[in-house]
Amino acid sequence: MNRRDFLRHMGGIGAGAALAQLGLLGGRALAAPGDYKALVCIFLTGGNDGNNTIVPIDTTGYANYSAIRGPLALPQANLVPLPEVGGALRFGLHPGLTDWQAIWNAGQMAVLLNAGTLLQPLTLAQYQASTSIRPLNLFSHIDQQHQWQAAISDAASSTGWGGRIADQLAAANAASSVPTMITATGNNLFVTGQASRALAVPVSGSFGLSGTGTSGANLARTNAFTQLLGVDKDAQLVDAAQDIVTNALNYSATLGPLLASNTTPAAAPFATLTSGISKQLLAIAKIIEARTTLNATRQIFLASLGSFDTHTNELNTQANLFGQLGPAVKAFYDAMVAIGENANVTTFTLSDFSRTFKPNTGGGSDHAWGNNHFIIGGAVHGQRFYGTPPALALGGPDDTSNEGRWIPTTAVDQYAATLATWFGVSPAGLASVLPNLSRFPTVNLGFV
Repeated sequence: MNRRDFLRHMGGIGAGAALAQLGLLGGRALAAPGDYKALVCIFLTGGNDGNNTIVPIDTTGYANYSAIRGPLALPQANLVPLPEVGGALRFGLHPGLTDWQAIWNAGQMAVLLNAGTLLQPLTLAQYQASTSIRPLNLFSHIDQQHQWQAAISDAASSTGWGGRIADQLAAANAASSVPTMITATGNNLFVTGQASRALAVPVSGSFGLSGTGTSGANLARTNAFTQLLGVDKDAQLVDAAQDIVTNALNYSATLGPLLASNTTPAAAPFATLTSGISKQLLAIAKIIEARTTLNATRQIFLASLGSFDTHTNELNTQANLFGQLGPAVKAFYDAMVAIGENANVTTFTLSDFSRTFKPNTGGGSDHAWGNNHFIIGGAVHGQRFYGTPPALALGGPDDTSNEGRWIPTTAVDQYAATLATWFGVSPAGLASVLPNLSRFPTVNLGFV
């Protein structure tokens, strides 16, 4: 990267933080024509309790779960059965996510068990013998959020794996009128690339600068502002900042009408939903619906829901959040079916970490490690559980403590590699997207 490009990139990061509040984060159009695919990441901030999201439903497994979880145990009769291909019934789903049972039964949802940040495959003995082979700052919210989003756990990173995927596929989206990456939840490491920037879109209100437009005084004001953006372009930081605002104006003109419409097939499944996560996914659904108009072939989206940091009042808090997440994701799934893109859109979850299997004394649970995640879409090899579940035993072979902090059996690197491969990243390109991937024996987990 030469000095000019570096300054443009850094200017984009600084200006982006302010412009994202207006929904005006600029970005470079990546691109090139081809078949359409989209990745939709939903980040569950705060550390969702995977132990109460996916629960053993068989008699023996549930009895063990109930005995250890105590006041946090969900009633067995309330769990949503998730029968696997072949008929096995090992796990049930939190009742707040009942809407997802239809997706599971359609074979278009899978669960990745006990995934987390790792430097290498790790046993309990190795964990206890050396701190140098552990991810940095385990159990810290901000550090683990960054590591999940960067897929780099032994050093700080200025880019995320979503952004590095966008860098790899820049040529596949060159004709698009919007950037490859779009966030409905503000600036985020996951959608920061070396050369790629995300466009932040609003989920309510208008998209653009007030008082601009295509007629009358608004047009005159727009033309004057555009002219001002061409002044003093010799200063590199000014040039970079002005390019960002110019792009933002162009993107708002393109996406503003799309985001304002609520009468399209993609919007219909969201008609009765009002939660923040439903508004984020609705905005994403509208943009995907306009993929042909936008000449988009590859898109990466980010949404988020929080806070799952349930040190207290966990049962009510998680049920509340799942009561928002479940219907919103089902509506998004239905929207993709309605526009005929379900097989080309894969939705997946990330989170800081899971929570201790043993409850704390405040009606909640504390920071832990390995967690369970969901992958949804028509391309998913569903009705299956991937990865290896931990032994649900305090002080057992997968517990770093005596409270149920599971050592992950699958790395975020492998999770990301599976999605990146489906998305079109070449085997050679995976090394750039996921620099530590070669430390793990399995690159593709096979869930999509």
